[in-house]
Amino acid sequence: MATEEELSSSSLGLNLEGIDDVEDFVWENQGESASMSLGRFSHLYDLMEMGNKAFRENRFEEAVNCYSRAHNIQPTDPVILNNRCAAYLRISQFLKNRSPSTSEHKPLSGLDPTIHAGLALKDADHLMNVRRQSVTPYILKTNALILLEKFELARDAIISGLQIDPSSNALRNLENIIGRRIHGRPARTDDFDCTLCLKLLYEPITTPCGHTFCRSCIFQSMDRGNRCPLCRTVLFISPRTCAISVTLNSIIERNFPQEYAERKLEHESLTNMGPDLLPLFVMDVVLPCQKLHLNIFEARYRLMVRRIMEGNRRMGMVILDPTTGSVADYACEVEITDCEPLPDGRFFLEVESRRRFHIIRNWDQDGYRVAEVEWVQDLSPGEGTREKYDLQQTTINVAAYARSWIRVAQEAARRDQARLTELHTAEGLMPSPSDPESFSFWLATLTNQRPQERLALLRLRDTKELMKHYWFVEVKKRLIQHSFSLVI
Repeated sequence: MATEEELSSSSLGLNLEGIDDVEDFVWENQGESASMSLGRFSHLYDLMEMGNKAFRENRFEEAVNCYSRAHNIQPTDPVILNNRCAAYLRISQFLKNRSPSTSEHKPLSGLDPTIHAGLALKDADHLMNVRRQSVTPYILKTNALILLEKFELARDAIISGLQIDPSSNALRNLENIIGRRIHGRPARTDDFDCTLCLKLLYEPITTPCGHTFCRSCIFQSMDRGNRCPLCRTVLFISPRTCAISVTLNSIIERNFPQEYAERKLEHESLTNMGPDLLPLFVMDVVLPCQKLHLNIFEARYRLMVRRIMEGNRRMGMVILDPTTGSVADYACEVEITDCEPLPDGRFFLEVESRRRFHIIRNWDQDGYRVAEVEWVQDLSPGEGTREKYDLQQTTINVAAYARSWIRVAQEAARRDQARLTELHTAEGLMPSPSDPESFSFWLATLTNQRPQERLALLRLRDTKELMKHYWFVEVKKRLIQHSFSLVI
C-alpha cells in the first residue's frame, strides 16, 4: 500500500478542480437522523471527524476507511458521499501520476487508479440523486470521468453542471482541461504501449503486417524466429534495413515527454553501461593487442551485440574457469572495429583487444552476463629509477629481436598466404617499446599459448618479471622453434 509520505508528496502536485477540501460534518445534522440514537450518531460524527482530519493531512486511504464506516451507518448522507468521493479521486490521481520507474522499485499492492476513479464515479452519481440542485456532484463526476479518460462523458457532465451554476469556475477550468485533451494532447492509453515489453513505445518500428513494437523488442523477438509476435506473419526485416517510425516516435516524445525520457534513460543504461560495467562474451581468453574474428549466432549474444553497437562498441571476452564452473576472475576488453549483420540475423565481427580487467561480480541480464569490473595495470618501476631504465632497455632489445624474427618468418611464409596475412596483422598491432606492458602482451600473442596459460598472464602485474624471467626465455625459445618449423 502507499505510504503517507508518498501520498503527501504526490498530493502537493495534484491539479484536481473543486475538491481542495472536504465538508465538515456538523453536529446539527443530528436532526436529519431522528431515528438514530445519540450514541450511534456520536460514533458517526467521530468517524467523520477522523476522516476529515486524515484527508487534510493527506492520509487519503485512512480517510476512505473512516468515510466507508460512516457510510455503512448512514448510506445516503450527502457529506459522507461527497467526502469519500473526494478521497477516492485523490488516491486515483496519485496513482495515475506515479512514474513507471517508481512503480517498478516500490510496487503498490491492491491499488489501481481505474478502480478508485470508478468508485469515485459511483459516489458522485449517488450524490447527484441526493443533491439535485448542487453543482458539487457534477464537479466530482467530471473529475472521475477525466481520470477514467472518458472525456466526452466528462464534457456532458460539465454542460449539465453549468445549467445549474453557469458561473462555476471549477467546471470552466475542467472544460479547458478536457478541451486540451480532446483537441490537443492525446490521452495516455495502452495504444501507445509495446505489446512485447508492455511499456511506452521507444523507437517504434511498424512491421509490414501493420503491428508496431519497440525496435529493440521486435529484433529480440526475431532472434528466436522470424515471425510477427502477434499475427505470426513471416518477416523479412533486419536492423540495417528497417527504419524507425519517425512520425510516431515524434508524437510519443512530444505528448508524453516525462515517460519518454524515462524509457530513453532505460534504453541508454543497456547500451552505455558506464565505465565500470561490461557485457561479457563467454568464449575464450584473449590478451591485449590481439585482433580476431567472431561469428555471433546465439540469440542472447545477438541481442548483446545490437546493444553494444548502439553504445561504445566494447565488451569483455572471458572464459569459464574449469575449477569453479563460473566465469574466470580476469579477462580482457575488446572493441568491435567492424560489424557485418548477416541476412539470417547473425553478426560477423572483427574485434581488437584493449585492456585487462578483474571481475568483481557478475550477473545475468536478458540471457547474457554483465560484470562490474576494475581495470588492471602492471606495477611498473617509478620514473627515473634504475629499474625503469633496465626494463626499458630490455623491451627495446626484445622489440629488435621480434622485428627481426617477423621479417624472417614473413620471408619463410611467402607461399602461405594465410600465415603471411597473420604476420602482417601482428606487425601492425605491435605497440611501441616505450610501453613495456602492452609490448609484453603483444609478444605473447605471437605464440600458441593454452587458455590457462593466457589466463595466468592476465593475472600477472609485474612487467619487469614478465619481460626478464618469462618472455626473454620462454618466448624466445618458442619463436625460434616456430621459425624452424616454418623453414622446414
